[in-house]
Amino acid sequence: MFTDYVNLFIKSGDGGNGMVAFRREKYVPDGGPAGGDGGKGGDVIFRVDEGLRTLMDFRYQHHFKAKRGENGRSKSQHGKSAEPLIVDVPPGTMIKDKNTGNLVVDLVAHKEEYLVAKGGRGGRGNKRFATPANPAPEHAENGEPGVELEITLELKLLADVGVIGFPSVGKSTFLSVVTAAKPKIADYPFTTLHPNLGVVAVEDGRSFVMADLPGIIEGAHEGVGLGHRFLRHIERTRVLVHMLDVSGMSGRDPYEDYLTLNRELQQYNKALTERPQIVVANKTDMPGSEETLQKLEEQMDVQIIRISTLTKEGLDALVREIADRLDEAPDPELEQEEDSRVLYRYQPEQSFVITRDDDGTFVLSGDPLERRVQMLDLNRPESARRFSRTLRKMGVDEALRARGAKDGDTVRLLGIEFEFMDE
Repeated sequence: MFTDYVNLFIKSGDGGNGMVAFRREKYVPDGGPAGGDGGKGGDVIFRVDEGLRTLMDFRYQHHFKAKRGENGRSKSQHGKSAEPLIVDVPPGTMIKDKNTGNLVVDLVAHKEEYLVAKGGRGGRGNKRFATPANPAPEHAENGEPGVELEITLELKLLADVGVIGFPSVGKSTFLSVVTAAKPKIADYPFTTLHPNLGVVAVEDGRSFVMADLPGIIEGAHEGVGLGHRFLRHIERTRVLVHMLDVSGMSGRDPYEDYLTLNRELQQYNKALTERPQIVVANKTDMPGSEETLQKLEEQMDVQIIRISTLTKEGLDALVREIADRLDEAPDPELEQEEDSRVLYRYQPEQSFVITRDDDGTFVLSGDPLERRVQMLDLNRPESARRFSRTLRKMGVDEALRARGAKDGDTVRLLGIEFEFMDE
């Protein structure tokens, strides 16, 4: 089963909680705080494994959660940090934000890694809050929550050569003859429902990866037939082999097929029409093919290579021609990077947002504020006072005042309700 598009839920590990503890050794009077820090939560890291070819491993597993860090211990012992969760993906995998569709990273090289979600920090133990004014603090921090993300994995095959053409022109048969690939082959449209890969070995020692891509028909760029679901696989190829059926058995005009398919490529991505393209006339062994081929050569001003996948006539010459074109063809990805000029500007994350419910309650939200509050153990009086100082420090009091909050008004944050005090 070939899978090249999947949605995932990712969560990095929560940080371990800090501990409230005090020294109790014999003969140590007035033992001070000795609560250790919590361990860091596990990161979620995606890594390229060149042994993978599809996203099949994600077909039945859509949730990936890293482990949380261990809680801090007494005697100033830190909790153990969690190991990162490594998720292996095939080369050519693009990670996108599911909600916005923005590209996060494009993973291509073997063993290349990308940190998708960073684990939460471990909470500080009470030893870290000791001061001359408060030498025995009775509060500690909870671990920072892990990051939750919804992402989309999209695979673009990393093939040197893409064999394109209308359904049933002989693409799969060609791949099976020149490589060890064993695609499903039959004489009806859309036999190939997913791309097939194979390695071609040339007589002189050269080799390349070739992909037989599902048939493209008119309107493919708009999703007709198998549509742009597989058109994207062509984008990474360096050379295109455009196969035409000159047997006349399909009832289609090969010249019209050639124009239609190139039109679809241009409408999907104009850069594809500039890719080196080798035009191949297949099924030349069939009766009446010579007449069709002569007419085609009169209509087109490009070289046409004649082959028969049945008799294997012309295949060696075609393979050598493909290898020669590959030696000269630039890497389309590098070409694209050189032409692009993108200016990135730092956008500071908004600390919090204030809205109002229908009952007049002021509602605070925002990831930075919520994460800081979640690290406070509000069951302890000292942490509750720290909560007030945190809101004041982040400018929440001033912002509420600007929104018209008055003494005694209700404010809600993460399900916690408290009264606003205008000091």
